[in-house]
Amino acid sequence: QVQLVESGGGSVQPGGSLRLSCVASGSTYSSFYLAWFRQTPGKEREGAAVAVIAIASRPAHITYVADSMKGRFTVSKDNAKRTIELQMNSLLPEDSAMYYCAAGNRRPPPDYSLLRTDDYNFWGQGTQVTVSA
Repeated sequence: QVQLVESGGGSVQPGGSLRLSCVASGSTYSSFYLAWFRQTPGKEREGAAVAVIAIASRPAHITYVADSMKGRFTVSKDNAKRTIELQMNSLLPEDSAMYYCAAGNRRPPPDYSLLRTDDYNFWGQGTQVTVSA
């Protein structure tokens, strides 16, 4: 089992910034990756960013942000601490959502496409981000 603890959500005005952090603890796996998803009421959970921590028991160095958020969001990670951080700049009201940290332990596909909820088997409780004037 993996436990995920998220922090950093809150309220901000349009154009502002927030930084979300997630720490994973518990079991370790030969392949392991973390991600941020977001969800608004009535909509499907949307992948925002991915950080691959380990592949076949070797440290991995793969991070990326969903195309729709590139240019405003950046992702970083710490393999040793098993953390993922999402820096969100130039926030828009439509970025308001519950943001969830997720962890997966399956062998990633060759293209490391890991923005589907089905790729993840552990989820945090979520942290709310509200962007309003």
